Amino acid sequence: MLGISLKKPFRHPNPGLQFSWNCTQLGLLLLPLFPTLGAVTLGLALLTGLKQFQKIVNRPINQGFALLGLIVIIVTIFAQERVVAVLGLFNLLPFFLAFMVFGIIIQTTIQLRQLSWILVTTSLPIVLIGFGQLFFGWSTPAEWENIFGWTIAAGGNPVGRMASVFMYANIFAGYLTIVFILGLGLWLECLQSLNLQSLNLQNVNLKDDNLKNSTVYSLPVKPELITRISPNFIFLTIAVIINFAALILTNSRNAWVIALLACLVYAINRGWHILVAAVTGFASFVLLAAFAPLAIAKFFRRIVPEFLWARFNDQMYSDRPVELMRTTQWQFAWSLTQERPWTGWGLRNFTALYQAKMQIWLGHPHNLFLMLSAETGLPATIIFCGLIIWILVAGIKVFIKFINYQKEDRLIFFSYIVVLGGLILFNTVDVSLFDLRLNTIFWLLMGAVSGVTYRYQRN
Repeated sequence: MLGISLKKPFRHPNPGLQFSWNCTQLGLLLLPLFPTLGAVTLGLALLTGLKQFQKIVNRPINQGFALLGLIVIIVTIFAQERVVAVLGLFNLLPFFLAFMVFGIIIQTTIQLRQLSWILVTTSLPIVLIGFGQLFFGWSTPAEWENIFGWTIAAGGNPVGRMASVFMYANIFAGYLTIVFILGLGLWLECLQSLNLQSLNLQNVNLKDDNLKNSTVYSLPVKPELITRISPNFIFLTIAVIINFAALILTNSRNAWVIALLACLVYAINRGWHILVAAVTGFASFVLLAAFAPLAIAKFFRRIVPEFLWARFNDQMYSDRPVELMRTTQWQFAWSLTQERPWTGWGLRNFTALYQAKMQIWLGHPHNLFLMLSAETGLPATIIFCGLIIWILVAGIKVFIKFINYQKEDRLIFFSYIVVLGGLILFNTVDVSLFDLRLNTIFWLLMGAVSGVTYRYQRN
């Protein structure tokens, strides 16, 4: 696989976790297209990783998630529909455990880079399936889902929006957000490596033959290294473009904004002021076309494609029932929180309560944090948010203070911080909890950032 091959196979810092790490890679490789097989393999990684039980329980962040898990179990007793709430626990508790164990298995930036390559490489066949679905009417028979765990609906789901092997376009958009951000990070790493090698070659060419023994001449410029990087750069360029195109075709405003913000953050990080201005200008044009007074908006609508501005201001779906609007869902979720602020109504209880009130079925309120406050109460939600912020802030501190001493690893670690921020933003207007693949990747990435952060803090 491009970019994953190394001269020496990676040896885990803890030999006892080598098998767990190998299973993690294989499981992540299988998960998008073979969810059951991937989940079983990742489960094997977690089971073998539990050998490090003492290290797991000693980490303060893991103790925090253990406390949260206990609180969620307790509030389930007070649920409106207890059976439904108990089933809802399976969307949280196993993934809390997964976070803890992945935080032990994943400890180095080399592993982060490996995981990024796996996710980006496996995204390509999934995106190609999405193009086939949208433009060539590809579909699968009903029996297909029993075998692979997913099915393809011709024309997308909903129609006109690319969903590929995921149940819905928004879920696919969440997946694409992850692979796009990580792919962009790898692409920038390759670009940086190519620039450094080019600079070294120029330095060598400037030296006189009499200076062949000088320090500059002896810089590690190896033709085979440049040969290895160049195909990776081409591959990543193609992958980033294809993933971005697919992301646009999911028609997810949420994913569009996150992808644009990710580009802006990367540009700021690299000091590319022209690109920062270009991204900011483009975003301003779209917002003016969508929301400015009509006299002003008309001018910008000549420049910005209609499918962009009309999607942002919802004119594309102007006949949407008020019950399906996010603001309506959020208001109802908050009213539930106010009625039961301490215990909530029980996990997965929002659906039945919303249907009873609005006479329409809705799976979730399109905001993870409001959903948790309505279903588990404010104390549990505050602890959950606090733990997420803890992981993110600790990661940023490590990036600022420690990764400075390993400049070659700054970019890969930064990309994981960006993708975490993107996932948090995604869950403010959607919920990734109910898709096995997306939820698994979310907690694996959280565990990865936590694990690497902890290792660098200890060094």
